[in-house]
Amino acid sequence: MDYILQVKNLHVSFDTYAGEVQAVRGVSFDLKAGETLAIVGESGSGKSVTSKSLVRLNPPESTRVKNGEILFEGKNILNITEQEMRKIRGADIAMIFQDPMTALNPTMTIGKQIAESIRKHTNMGSTKVKDRVIELLQMVGIKDAETRIKQYPHQFSGGMRQRIVIAMALACEPKIIIADEPTTALDVSIQAQILELLKHIQQQMGLSIVFITHDLGVVAKMADRVAVMYAGKIVEIGLVDEVFYKTTHPYTKGLLAAMPRPNMMSDELYSIPGSPPDLLNLPQGDAFAERNKQALKIDFIEEPPLFQISDTHFAATWLLHELAPKTVPLENKSEESMSSDFVLEQEHTTKENLILVKGLKQYFKLDKHNTVKAVDDISFNIYKGEIFGLVGESGCGKSTTGRSLIKLNDMTAGEVIIDGKDIRKVKSKKELLEFNRKVQMIFQDPYSSLNPRMKVADIIAEGLDIHHLNVNQRQEKVHDLLETVGLNKEHANRYPHEFSGGQRQRIGIARALAVEPDFIIADEPISALDVSIQAQIVNLLKKLQKEKGLTYLFIAHDLSMVKYISDRIGVMYRGKIVEMASSEELYENPIHPYTKSLLSALPLPDPLLERERKRIIFDDQSYEGRNRENEILREVRKGHFVMCTEQEYEEYRKTIKVVNH
Repeated sequence: MDYILQVKNLHVSFDTYAGEVQAVRGVSFDLKAGETLAIVGESGSGKSVTSKSLVRLNPPESTRVKNGEILFEGKNILNITEQEMRKIRGADIAMIFQDPMTALNPTMTIGKQIAESIRKHTNMGSTKVKDRVIELLQMVGIKDAETRIKQYPHQFSGGMRQRIVIAMALACEPKIIIADEPTTALDVSIQAQILELLKHIQQQMGLSIVFITHDLGVVAKMADRVAVMYAGKIVEIGLVDEVFYKTTHPYTKGLLAAMPRPNMMSDELYSIPGSPPDLLNLPQGDAFAERNKQALKIDFIEEPPLFQISDTHFAATWLLHELAPKTVPLENKSEESMSSDFVLEQEHTTKENLILVKGLKQYFKLDKHNTVKAVDDISFNIYKGEIFGLVGESGCGKSTTGRSLIKLNDMTAGEVIIDGKDIRKVKSKKELLEFNRKVQMIFQDPYSSLNPRMKVADIIAEGLDIHHLNVNQRQEKVHDLLETVGLNKEHANRYPHEFSGGQRQRIGIARALAVEPDFIIADEPISALDVSIQAQIVNLLKKLQKEKGLTYLFIAHDLSMVKYISDRIGVMYRGKIVEMASSEELYENPIHPYTKSLLSALPLPDPLLERERKRIIFDDQSYEGRNRENEILREVRKGHFVMCTEQEYEEYRKTIKVVNH
């Protein structure tokens, strides 16, 4: 069989001041024309280093390719000169990077940036180059391309910038595209658009795609074959249906079990224990053995080979050896969802309000004539001990809402009452200190929210010092908090850079808990984390809620995780809450067209389901164009509120009656 790309026994190491980091260890795979191969794994598994090796983009001064071949159309690209490689890079093999803003030059118009590659690899004249750039922008769905080629990257949204990066990759009609986490930073609906665009272009141009991701829902939607990487090695590889439905390696099972599904009723997400090994000092035997509850004695002595399961399915685990014991399947409980009627009977009718938001407005004035209505007259309540989820796309106002509740922004209008007190009246130093003790925030980026010059003990105890709490028992309190969030007391004397992303987020949670708050605003606390680490953090937040009676506002755009963790959910669109209901009710019976659109765009870790699903497109121009003066948040059903006009209210009521009947 002819392969367009073959990787054979690739070993890539990095020389660092601490020693040799073995990033890729004996990786082998192949790629057929028109095929999509997904490479998945946690951060540090070696998937990005592997992808960059295919176009020789790893830093030459510190990178050592110790062994292996990368054959593109039969030619080993590891042996060719840099000048020859430049002819292949961009023209035959192109790359789409994770962050479109850093991949684009902010000082050049997007037209010039796309044209750069065409001019380098072809002999087209200026007029033809311009026509080609316009054609590429139209192909990736950017309207008014003739005008927009003169604009700069900052004049485009995140999703549009990713489209421009795709247009750049397609400029010279490559044979292979390497997409390195191209949708990680995007909202669920923009992600769905980009994935559909890539699939459409692949069919149109006959491209081969190497898709790097840690999102198994994206893999189910995009991939023909899947390679699962762990600690620099491929531990399982096969057709997408084989890897998802006949999962063999314990690590792959763990990744799949950590994904929340819409119909799961489990009280706790499965999370893979421990953390990936240090690639500077790899353990003896199987690198996954320490985290594998089903590990055998031989796992700690000898590394397993790739066992063949079928002609296309291989896995590196001693559990496949003929003498190995049989194992029990590892998965989350996934039962029939409880009926909406049952959920609505469990309404918080007797619960006490901790947070009451009335007519909150948060406007930002750009200049004399332009004002951004980030939050435009929203009202909701949060009960004591409840997790209230707030979802929506970037720019909808959900993070601004959270910042207004913690007084990081001065409200334009409205009332926010926390534990019976109007926060606008909290002004004296004593009142502010008490308020800041009661209300804490967990930020999205665990690295930028921690002071890199402070030790973990001082970061956590900062709140204790400010509020003069437990001064005499400071060290003991810090150690207790570290253990509460699943870290060790030995971590207290380290600095933030010495921790992984998931561990840094745990430090952020410990800092928030230090002053014993009543209310925590969690602003996208898991969006930057791998799926298995996400499960650990979400389980920790739920555990702390039960043990300490905490109340959360959980802000996110990952609807499956929000549904799992939240009691009730509010859906935000352009500064307004357009739908609000219990989590089960919202998922079983979405009413607002925007909510339906968000749910249909959510990638599910089920290849068969993904092939059958059709995305519901929300037509925002048509929606905005209708007369919305009479639009308010109305209770369409007990506990289920929808932003609608009087006419829509009657229509929704009829629809609900049919569903219930």
